[in-house]
Amino acid sequence: MPIRLGRNLATRRKALGLTQAAVAERLGVDTETLSRFERGKHVPSLLTLERLAAILSSTCAELLEEHAPQPASEVLAMQTWLAGLSEKDAEFAKRMLKAVCEHLAQ
Repeated sequence: MPIRLGRNLATRRKALGLTQAAVAERLGVDTETLSRFERGKHVPSLLTLERLAAILSSTCAELLEEHAPQPASEVLAMQTWLAGLSEKDAEFAKRMLKAVCEHLAQ
């Protein structure tokens, strides 16, 4: 399980375009600790796993799955951008993206 979790953490982090340093900083650990998690050398506590899942726009279950589904990196990037916004601002951003896409499709 530690190897699978580590692989899923690294895959998800890379799909989001995040560095180990960026995730480690948000998690409040040093980069080497995150590296150990990703290599399967250490298993994070449940609380740390929950925080990692939130940072990576995922769930604990997805990170522990044998074959964790990986949405397209564009979807993950947009999820991450929206997660940092208030609900009102996120709705505004979604409406604007939809309007731009509809305009460009014409």
